[in-house]
Formats: sequence, structure tokens, C-alpha cells
Amino acid sequence: MKKIVLIFALILGIGVMAKAQNKPAEFKFETETHDFGKIPLNKPVSYTFNFTNEGDQPLIISNVETTCGCTVGEYTKTPVKKGEKGYVKVTITKGGAPLPFNSTVTLTSNARTTTKVLYLKGETVAESSK
Repeated sequence: MKKIVLIFALILGIGVMAKAQNKPAEFKFETETHDFGKIPLNKPVSYTFNFTNEGDQPLIISNVETTCGCTVGEYTKTPVKKGEKGYVKVTITKGGAPLPFNSTVTLTSNARTTTKVLYLKGETVAESSK
């Protein structure tokens, strides 16, 4: 009985070690939230979220979704290899009345955490007339 338990523990340990040596792709963002502060209505503003792939596998972003039509996302389309950097650039053009806003950008990828959410906030203000 002791031999069976020992063999099982050995097999389990080898399996865990083999999996630990090959980490899936994983995002490491410099920041996951950006505050635009006060921005003028109907003027596009952009921010670039930079990330590093901290996994062993290439990281592939398959989709970027925004919460409103006023936000457009661009991103690294090629696989980001281990240790390399990529980006998600977000451009927002708010219209309507001057108001505070909170928006999200949802990334879908092959990373260990397959869905990643980035946050945008700020306040639109009426452009001052000169």
C-alpha cells in the first residue's frame, strides 16, 4: 500500500512540475485604469495601455470590445512572445452633455485569464468659446 501511495505521489509531482515549467500566456499591464480628467466634448483623446507577456506561450488578443460606440480600440495583432511588449490603444470621442463618464474595454485572448477588463474614466466639459 505504501508503494502505491509513493508511486502516485511521484507521478503527481512530476505532472505538476512539468505544467509549472510551461506557463500559459499572461498579461502584465503597467496600469489597468486611466483617468482622462476633463476632456472637451466631441474631441478625440487617446491613451495606450502597454503590457508585457509574462507567460511562456505567445499571447494572442482575439477581440477588443468597448462599452459604447464613442470608444475605439486598436491593439497588437501579432502574437506577443514571452517577455515582449504589446499595446491596447483606446480613442474616445464623447458627445452629448458635459458629464462624468466611466467606460470599460474588454480584451479576449488566449491568456491564462482569458478576459481582461481595462477601465477609462473622466469628465466631458463644454469647449470654451473664445
